[in-house]
Amino acid sequence: MKNFEIIKDIRSQLNLSQTELAQKLGVSFATINRWENEHCEPSQIAINAIKRLCAQNNIDYSQFEGNRIITTDEVITLYHGSKAGINSTIQPNSRDKCDFGKGFYMGTNRIQPLTLICNYPKAKLYTIKANLSGLKILDIEIGIDWALLVAFNRGKMESAKGTSIYKRIETMSENCDIIIGFIANDRMFVVLDRFFNGEITDTALIHSLSALKLGKQYVALTEKACSQIAIIDELVLSEYDREKLKKESEENRSQGIAMAEELCRKYRRDGRFFDEILKAGE
Repeated sequence: MKNFEIIKDIRSQLNLSQTELAQKLGVSFATINRWENEHCEPSQIAINAIKRLCAQNNIDYSQFEGNRIITTDEVITLYHGSKAGINSTIQPNSRDKCDFGKGFYMGTNRIQPLTLICNYPKAKLYTIKANLSGLKILDIEIGIDWALLVAFNRGKMESAKGTSIYKRIETMSENCDIIIGFIANDRMFVVLDRFFNGEITDTALIHSLSALKLGKQYVALTEKACSQIAIIDELVLSEYDREKLKKESEENRSQGIAMAEELCRKYRRDGRFFDEILKAGE
């Protein structure tokens, strides 16, 4: 969606006039009018204010940015951590109930996979070239749809099986070769579980997601995608490196959980719980 469509849609969902929306955002009526009539674009400061207003009113801004199905001709460098090394061709055969389903998982920076494998003495870090040409890619934004897709793949949505929301999430990545999405790393894992268990609301979750600044991961879901991945470097982790990473990972985890706890307390009365979202989608 274009910005003028997003602003109109948000104003409609909030049931506000242009004047009322202007007051909430701290701008003039004329500014809102110019935005909606495509005479000018909102600044990044204004967009951030709109996102805050959405969060305050339990509106998932990512629905406007969209979870895009894209194709690209990019060749990119990514990183993969293996507990015992890759001893065959690359396959989409991760363990069951991973965040985006069975696939071959790759991070956008080295630290992501390193913190996941630092407890294993035979761990290896791979630097990878991924050719995305001709692949169908789901680029999913941070937000409730992201959380629901993780919930679906972790088996947390079975109570809603057969409902419209279940079917929508089930088919979200249908026929896609790759999913690009934010990583539910060790700092976010506890917060996500609390959301799935009904302890915190979606508003608290979204604020936590934004504050933790999660990195992105690429997940190759198909043989076609995996065939376009090549290993360009392999690093065996020493015991010293692994111990250092364990300490760093635990520190990051503790800091992230503390930050998320504060946000969860702040927004504990705002938004909807996981079971309420599922029931609303029936």
